[in-house]
Formats: sequence, structure tokens, C-alpha cells
Amino acid sequence: MKIGFLFNHDQVHQVAHALPTALAMAEGYPDAEIVVATTNARLTDEVRRLCARLGVTVPLVELGLRRASTRALANTLEWALPVTKIGIYRDNLDFFRSLDALVVAEKTSLLLKTRYGLDDLKIIHTRHGAGDRAIGFNKHSATFDHVLVSGSKIRQRLRREAGVPFNRMSLIGYPKFDLMPQPAPRLPFQANGKPTVLYNPHPSPHLSSWYAQGRAVLEHFLHDDRYNLIFAPHVMLFHRKFVLTIDKFRIDRAGVIEQRFLDAPNIHVDLGSAASTDMTYTAAADIYLGDVSSQVYEFLHTPRPCLFLDAHATPWDGDANYAHWQAGEVVTGTQDLGAALDRAVAQHDRYRPVQRALFQRSFELTAERSAVRAARAVMSVLGDTAPAVLPERELETATGLQGLRVA
Repeated sequence: MKIGFLFNHDQVHQVAHALPTALAMAEGYPDAEIVVATTNARLTDEVRRLCARLGVTVPLVELGLRRASTRALANTLEWALPVTKIGIYRDNLDFFRSLDALVVAEKTSLLLKTRYGLDDLKIIHTRHGAGDRAIGFNKHSATFDHVLVSGSKIRQRLRREAGVPFNRMSLIGYPKFDLMPQPAPRLPFQANGKPTVLYNPHPSPHLSSWYAQGRAVLEHFLHDDRYNLIFAPHVMLFHRKFVLTIDKFRIDRAGVIEQRFLDAPNIHVDLGSAASTDMTYTAAADIYLGDVSSQVYEFLHTPRPCLFLDAHATPWDGDANYAHWQAGEVVTGTQDLGAALDRAVAQHDRYRPVQRALFQRSFELTAERSAVRAARAVMSVLGDTAPAVLPERELETATGLQGLRVA
């Protein structure tokens, strides 16, 4: 039985969501042939980095564009469109036909079924993140042969909104948490002892706070240094000159970060390193400032103050797509940002129970490593019900409340 894990994206943020499962399968199911496939050198390097960190190796191949016509399109249009990401499927059909199952963290791989007719290939979706945005629960999810879900919130919304049957979902926790840095890291600039804010805007123009308010956020910390700032946006915000979204068609430009912000002693800027995706910053920060990124849920692994920026006059109360905004105050502008941050700290005890409940609904963790649970679920989908025997690491199970306003 040959099982592939595919990482096909411009950036590395999806790797940590599925690679721990691949490594758990390689350790726990030696009769299964596990292969990890990447589509660029950045992804390959990240897979190798995390394999070294976990002390496990796995066969690794790097797929590329093999047709001259696809390469020509990529050379012409890649600056704005993900030509390589889409073209990789047609150009490597022989590889995908060699698999019994393909495990993926994104949805473009469904082209293998819908366009290229690989109906016998079982495609299993790990998802990436436990966020609330509507796009994570669209009808495409029902096209997968099986979906691995982190918690009851995801399971219920996939059933209700995407029509995914319960018997095609497995509750497995969150394999990315197997990589949680312990103890929480501290960056060199945090030696000043000031509390540290993580500003983590999303790239989607119709949802993000960056385009209308982001520079005002940086200006605030430049002139008010009572707090440190980690500016670590979603890795796709600055990846291209323009940000294009298709769930609601929008196009905008993130721009550049001025040198004066880069030089500020209390501001750390990271527009896309591995630390932006491996929970280094969500673990290191004391306060979360953001909009709709799913990273807020990773931040809530340890409940801490949160503050949300609404740049779009959103009628969010009672909307499941903004459930995470219950974890802290929502403000519509940056003019009183300092006072809002002070309130976030002072009033955190008010939000702590809600944060724990949001976390529990998003991640149903047990003492068993999530990657081991995920590996067992994948093998069960493929007809192998024999349990793997692997060393375990204990994880704290979050406790929640009744009456949380989630749809």
C-alpha cells in the first residue's frame, strides 16, 4: 500500500499540519509505503527541517513542472496566479496514479478527481488550521474521500454546511501541536521585559485589517514603546506583489515595510520565515492582535489576552465565521490602540473562560499524540485497523464551558 503526502503551495505554512502524521505512519506502520512529495525547494527544506527536529526520516520527492507549455505559463503568469500549484497535477499524473491514497492539507488536489479522472485514488484531507472562515466549510470538502478534523466545531460545520457525512470524518486532534515549542521561546528583543504583542493580519483583502489599518498599527508601536511588537502576518500577505482572493474576488497590494519600522528596537518584523508558521510567535507573544487568522486558536493553547481589528464594519455577533472574536474585545480603529491593549490585559479574566471553551471546541485533544490518532484514522480508511505502537507525549486537555455562542 503506497500512501503519498503532498505539500503543494508557494509557502510552508501547511507542512506542519500534515507532516507529523506522515512521520507517525512511517514509524507505526512499517508495511505501508509512505512518501512525502513537495513541489518546490522551500517546501523540501521545511520538510527536512521538521523531520530533523522530530528525529524521523521519510522518503521525499520533489515534483516539478515537466511540460514546456506549463513552465512557459508559469514564467509568464506566476507573479499573479498560482500556475505551478495547478499545473503540478497534470505534469505528474504518473506519480499520482502510483498511489493508493493521497493525504493533503489543501483542496486544489481535488483536480485529480474532477479533471483528471483518478477516481480510484483515495484523497484524505487534513485541513490546515482550525479557524472559522466560511471558505473552510465550502462544498468542496464533501468531495474528499475522508476528512481529518481537529474538534467538534469543525465536524459539525462540515456536516451542516458542506454536507460531509459523519462517517467520512475522523476526530484526530491537531497534529501540529506535536511540534509545540517547549518551553515557550523568547526572542532576543524580549529581554527588555516589556509585554509582547503579536500582530498577525490575514491576507484576504475583504477580511484583513492590514490594508486599511496595518500601517497605523506599526506607527503606534513606533511611537509608544510600552509594548514590544512581533509583526508576523500570514505568510501569503507579502508573498506576491498583489494579493488575489477567489472566495470573494478581491485584489489588493500589501506594499512594503518602511525601514524605520525595521529599525525600531521594540518591533520585530517577519514576513514569512518558518518561525511565522511553526508556532514560535504564537508561543512567544503575551497578547494577540489580529483579524481572522486561524493562528489565534494556536495562540489560545495557553489562554492570553486577545484584541481584534474589524476594518470592515462587520456584523459579526452570532456569526460562526467570527466565533473567535468572542475571545477578546473587537475594535474598529487604531486611534485608541494603546488603551485597547491595556484593557485586553486588565480584562483578560473576563475572557479566559470563553477562550478555553473556544479552544476545546476547536481541538479535542487527548493524552495520545494527535499525529498517532491521525495515522490510525488514515490506515482505517484504507482498511487497516491494526493499532500502531508509538511513544506518546502527554498533552493537556482543555476544559470548556456551556453556552458558548457558536453556530
